[in-house]
This record gives sequence, C-alpha cells and structure tokens, in this order.
Amino acid sequence: MNRREAVQKLTLLMGGVVSAPLMAGVMGERLNFGPSVEVSAEQEALLAEIADVIIPTTKTPGAKAAGVEKFITRVMRDCYVEEEQQKFYAGVERLNKSSNDVYGKGFAALDATQKNDIVKRSTTADKPFFLQMKGLTVTGYFTSEIGATQALDYLPIPGRFEGSYPMKEGQKTWAL
Repeated sequence: MNRREAVQKLTLLMGGVVSAPLMAGVMGERLNFGPSVEVSAEQEALLAEIADVIIPTTKTPGAKAAGVEKFITRVMRDCYVEEEQQKFYAGVERLNKSSNDVYGKGFAALDATQKNDIVKRSTTADKPFFLQMKGLTVTGYFTSEIGATQALDYLPIPGRFEGSYPMKEGQKTWAL
C-alpha cells in the first residue's frame, strides 16, 4: 500500500468515526444515555441565529425557518456525550463573546453584515466548533421538510432508477 492509499483509507475511517453521532441523529437513534447539558431558550435562539447565517433565507426559507436549532439540540443531547456537548456549547458562547468584544452587543442583536463577519471570524478562530456547527446545520436543514421539499427537488414516489440522468440547466438536486 502506498502513502496516498494509506492517507485515503485513514481519512475514510476518521470520517466514519466523526460522523457516527450525526448519522445516528438523522436516523433518530440515541447513543447517549448519560447526563446531558441543559440548553436554555436563549442558547437555542442563538443556535437558530448562527444556523441562519450558514443557510440564510433566499428564494427558499433558511435554517431558522426549518427549525434547525431543534434538530441540533436533539442530536447534541441524544448522540453526543456530555463532554462533547460542553465543548459545542462553549463554542456557541465563544462566538457570542466574540460578538460582544467586536461589536459591543450579542450575536442575535447584530445586523446581517455583522453576523456574517463574526461567523467568518469563527471559521479560523474556532474552526472545530464552526465545522461541527456547519455539519449539524446542513444536515438538519436538508433532512427537514422545508429543505427536502423547497430547497431540493422532492419526488415522494420515485420512478425507475436511471443512473446517468441529464439534469436541466438550473435544476435543483434531488432530495433523498
């Protein structure tokens, strides 16, 4: 096995390990039966605001309209151990603190440009938190009714399988 193959296999292995809690959450499974972090209404509202910067409302409703914050809260509670939950919610608080430090007010009180700036800063200053938040937001959005039916093409009863189907110019990707 050459080095490139080894790196590819290791990456695939690590990707499966890291995403296991997220995939369990999508499937409605529960992995954490121990204690969990208590999430306040303010923290949940802050999650909604952050998620809405990641997937904003455009021609289709954004993450906030899809209720992604509830998905994130449930997946964190049911699929991550308490230590991982604490790390994640500490990242949420760091983002809010960064907002206070830079603009003198909490993240939820910022305008859209300022929110984008703070989230961009977190992509480098707190990359592990941002990547986890982004993964949870995208998964929660595209598995929601709004994401699957309005942002993606949705066919409730699919026809036969065509592996090489040409898509029309500007056509949305299909929902699973």
